[in-house]
Amino acid sequence: MAHYCFLNKKNIVTEVIVGKDENEGDLDWAIYYGSKRGQKCVRTSYNTRGGEHILGGTPFRFNYAGLGYFYDEERDAFIPPKPFESWVLNEDTCLWEAPVPMPEDAGTGEPPIMYRWDEEITNWVAIEES
Repeated sequence: MAHYCFLNKKNIVTEVIVGKDENEGDLDWAIYYGSKRGQKCVRTSYNTRGGEHILGGTPFRFNYAGLGYFYDEERDAFIPPKPFESWVLNEDTCLWEAPVPMPEDAGTGEPPIMYRWDEEITNWVAIEES
């Protein structure tokens, strides 16, 4: 089984489906599915994130496509929506990164220390327990 996504005219992912494995039969399944919908269709890899294949295989298109992701034809990469204006695209992973690293103690402690991004101050803020 393989995963495919449909793109609108701005190369934004509008849907992701499970389809035929790319080696099944003589058809190019992306072209076949796209012709049925009248939309561009591109294969995506469920096991690829940040340019790495999580099972040790060959990474494909940097990231598994999700709704709202942008397909960059030049990079041949799926890029998630930018979460905050201050974040920058990591060219090696095609993922957005905060301009300030998350504090090292995130997720440690009892209960775990949690942080959220505050765009107004462009920094991480500890989430207070209520």
